[in-house]
Amino acid sequence: MTPIRIFVSSVQKELAEERSALKEYLRGDALMRRFFEVFLFEEVPAADQRADRLYLGEVERCDIYLGLFGKDYGFEDAEGISPTEREYQRAAELSKYRLIFVKGSDDAGRHEKMRKLISRAGSELIRRRFQSSSELLGSAYSAFVHFLADRELIRTGPFDAAPCFKAGFGDLDEDAMRLFIAVARRARGFPLTEDVPAQDLLMHLNIGDSGIITNAAILLFGKQPQRFLLSSEIKCAHFHGTLVAKPIPSYQVYKGSVFALVDQAIDFVMSRLALSVGTRAESAQAPVAYEIPREVVSEAIVNAVAHRDYMSAGSVQVMLFSDRLEVWNPGTLPPSLSLSKILLPHGSVPGNPLIAESLYLTRYIERMGTGIEDMVRRCKEVGLSRPEFEQRDGFVCIVRRPESSAMDRAGEVAGEVAGEVAGEVVRLVEACKIAMSKKELMSALGLKGDDNFRRLYLLPASTGGLSSMAS
Repeated sequence: MTPIRIFVSSVQKELAEERSALKEYLRGDALMRRFFEVFLFEEVPAADQRADRLYLGEVERCDIYLGLFGKDYGFEDAEGISPTEREYQRAAELSKYRLIFVKGSDDAGRHEKMRKLISRAGSELIRRRFQSSSELLGSAYSAFVHFLADRELIRTGPFDAAPCFKAGFGDLDEDAMRLFIAVARRARGFPLTEDVPAQDLLMHLNIGDSGIITNAAILLFGKQPQRFLLSSEIKCAHFHGTLVAKPIPSYQVYKGSVFALVDQAIDFVMSRLALSVGTRAESAQAPVAYEIPREVVSEAIVNAVAHRDYMSAGSVQVMLFSDRLEVWNPGTLPPSLSLSKILLPHGSVPGNPLIAESLYLTRYIERMGTGIEDMVRRCKEVGLSRPEFEQRDGFVCIVRRPESSAMDRAGEVAGEVAGEVAGEVVRLVEACKIAMSKKELMSALGLKGDDNFRRLYLLPASTGGLSSMAS
C-alpha cells in the first residue's frame, strides 16, 4: 500500500528533541513504519527553492498534519505570520487530518500569537498537551492507531470486509457481476437474477452498502483491481530445471479480478504439463489426462488467492519446475491450524471469507475444509506423491510431478531450444485428431482462459501450418 505521509510542523529549536524522538519512533516501530512516512523540514537538503513554498507544498501532499506547538511563535513574515501558523492554516483549508500537540500544562510564558493559535486549534479540534518526549510518543501512538482503525487499515475483522476508500461504484464491472450471477445460479441455485441492480448483488454478498465499496468487491468485480490493491496480481513462471534460474523460459504477470487471476494461472500451468490422449472408443472426443490433475492445480491456486494476506506487498507466485509445481502465497495458517492438522479433517477457516463465499458460489471451492484432502486423494489416484506444505516466508504448496514423464519433458525442452514445435502445439495436435471448435478444444485441454488458448496454442499452431484457426 502507499505510505501514509505525515507532515510534522514547527522548526522551533525548543522542540528539536521532541521532533527527533517522534521521527525515530515512527521510523523504528514495526507497526508505524509499515503504514507511515514522516516528513521533517530540517532533513531537506539545500536547494534553490523558497522555504515557504517547500513546506506548504509538503502540507498539500501530506495525509496527516501533525502540529507541535511550544512557547515560541517563531519567525514572522511580512504579514506577521509564522511558518507554523501558515502550515496550520493550509492544512485547515485543505481539510487535512490534523493532530495538534501542545507542550506545557498551561500557557504561562507563551508568546501571545502562539496562545491565539492554540486557542484557535482548540476551537476546531481536540488537542493534546504533553510535558516530555515520552508523553508525546504515547499520545501520538494512540492517535495514529485510532487513525488506522478508523480507516480499517488495522482491524479485528477480515481484510476483504474493509472499505476500499478510494474506489467507487464506477470502478466495478457490471457485466462481470451479471456473469457471476448466471454462473452462481447454475452452480448453487443463487437466488438473484441477472437483471437485478448491481447494488443489490453487493448487498446480498455483504461486499457493498450505502456507497461503501469493500476490498472484496474490488477484488471480485473490479475493472482494474490492481489499481487499488497493487499486489493482488499473480506471477507465473516456468523453469526447465529444478531451481529458480535465469533466463526464465516463460514468465507472465496476470492482473484482473480474482476469477480472472485463477483461470489464467491454472491455464498457464496446464498448458505446460505433459498429457496423454486416449482413444475414442467410448465417445467422439478422446479423453485427455494431464500428469497433474487439473483439480489439484486448481485447488492449490484457488487456495493461494482465497487465503493470502492482501496487506502484504508480495504477490501469489506459481512456479512450474521440471520436477514439481510450487504455489506460494504471502500468508500464514490461522492459529487453529498447523501443517500437520491441515492434512486431517478440519473445518473451513478462510482468511478472506467474503472472497471465499463468492468462489464457493461459482464452484471454485467447497466450504467444508476438504480442499487439501481432495488434493491428496486425487494425487494418490493417479500415482503422485502426497502434496507437501511448508510455512517459509509465506505458505507454500508443492506438488511433485511424476518421474516417468521426466524423459518426455527433457525431449520437449530440447525441441523448444532447437526451434521445433512448442509443447503446447504438440498437445493441441494430439487433442485434435478431427475437426473441432475452439470451445471443444478448450474443453478437451482443460482450459478456461481464451487469451492463453489463442496465444499459447492456436496462434503458434496456425503460424506453423499445423492447424487452422478454430471458431
